[in-house]
Amino acid sequence: MTAKLESLPHGLTNLEDHEQQAQKRLDDVAWAYFSGGAADEHTLHHNRQAWTDLRLHPRVLRPMTGGHTRLSLLGKTLAHPILLAPVAYQRMVHTDGELASAYAAAAQGAGFVLSMQTSTTMQTIAQAVHAEPGRGPMWLQLYLHYDRGFVVEMVKQAEAAGYEGLVVTVDASVSGVRDRERRTGFRLPDDVSAVHLAGQYHRNRPLNAGQSALFDDLLLAAPGWPDLVWLKSITHLPILIKGVLHEDDARLAVELGLDGIIVSNHGGRTLDTVPATANVLARIVDAADHLPVLVDGGIRRGTDVLKALALGATAVLIGRPYIYGLANAGAVGVAHVLRLLRDELEVAMALSGVATIDQITPELIYRDHTF
Repeated sequence: MTAKLESLPHGLTNLEDHEQQAQKRLDDVAWAYFSGGAADEHTLHHNRQAWTDLRLHPRVLRPMTGGHTRLSLLGKTLAHPILLAPVAYQRMVHTDGELASAYAAAAQGAGFVLSMQTSTTMQTIAQAVHAEPGRGPMWLQLYLHYDRGFVVEMVKQAEAAGYEGLVVTVDASVSGVRDRERRTGFRLPDDVSAVHLAGQYHRNRPLNAGQSALFDDLLLAAPGWPDLVWLKSITHLPILIKGVLHEDDARLAVELGLDGIIVSNHGGRTLDTVPATANVLARIVDAADHLPVLVDGGIRRGTDVLKALALGATAVLIGRPYIYGLANAGAVGVAHVLRLLRDELEVAMALSGVATIDQITPELIYRDHTF
């Protein structure tokens, strides 16, 4: 399978332009699903504002010759520190769905994390891009399902298909209270589904009087830290956990020998009023010791990427922005979003006096010591 090449709409000069254009293209149901957050959406909005509130403290007259954005992550050299986060049901946005996003990531040298709720099979994605020269890492997202046999089968399929890492999402044992979706009466289109989850959804158990459908049924199968130990025992792939906001959880990840941490609040889609990822990133980095720490949530500018790296992140992930690019022009739209962000990062680095990623330090963040 190949993705269609489309023309970009006129006038898309930044990620905000992509978002505004995508809203015109998507129906109310799809827009609520992809752009909305939990409850009153405080965290959704704070994610973005927190990056803006940080100030850069540039140096001048520094040598820039030979500058680049290359870095090493889990033994692989990446062209730049921008990856595509796992986003479910991408065929709601464009007929090529995850295939278009994977092609764009490969073309732009970006890492790609395929959602466990993909609407295109993991094998199809891998076959399309695995041999592409210069592509970034290809990882599969996992939710630790109550059926361990199912998880084993998913992991085996991922290994056989050539995926190079597992991203275990740990901050969504239940769905958040997403008012925008409920107001639109959200339901998946008939031609879109989670292709690897057919028949695997939770089956309700009988409840006694006074019992909770959440605590006495659904959460009985919720995963815990021992499940990550078990997962390590069945795969050779590196394991990253996504959804960490507390430094004590970062320390547990180190103790268990996991391979990476993704600081994330699920884009503000699960628990509202938790901290913005920009506000907790530095303390997670401190607690994570030697582990690579990635971050997502609200990143819309190259300056945001630079700030994340200055706070100690190894790399960043974006979610909604590339979905908007997908809505606007399929694979071309996603590639455009990635290119815009990478170009902005290079400009921000040059104007801040840093030529390479390893020159980016916490001193690049302005600290106002006045009282």
